[in-house]
Amino acid sequence: MRRIEDHAEELTREVLADLAANARTPAYHGLSLDELRRRVYDVYRHLGRWLGEETDEAIQKIYEELGARRRREHVPLHEVIYALILSKYHLRDYIRSSGLVDSAVDLYQEEELQIRLGRFFDKAIYFTAKGYAEAGP
Repeated sequence: MRRIEDHAEELTREVLADLAANARTPAYHGLSLDELRRRVYDVYRHLGRWLGEETDEAIQKIYEELGARRRREHVPLHEVIYALILSKYHLRDYIRSSGLVDSAVDLYQEEELQIRLGRFFDKAIYFTAKGYAEAGP
């Protein structure tokens, strides 16, 4: 986990570059780069906290606010969800390619991490969509 958190800046740059160029996220091309950087970086830099210590209520609060904000910014919901998916994909790719697995124990820990990541991003997507819907027209 520490290794991922230590590479948060690099992962953040990759996601931002993808969001800026991806044909599936055109509304993100005009959003504040500073705000996007802060949000993506926070997830990666504090991954251990998000996966271990943070409650569903904390995840709910942050991501419902994100959904409501994106609604106010007129970002289509499918783009908001895809941005979260891209963040997850970049993180999973980093885990697979970074050589974190040296033994059977490491392999088990990586598998467990992948499961926890999936659950975190599933909750993030759900609460983002909920916040988006509840923000109204």
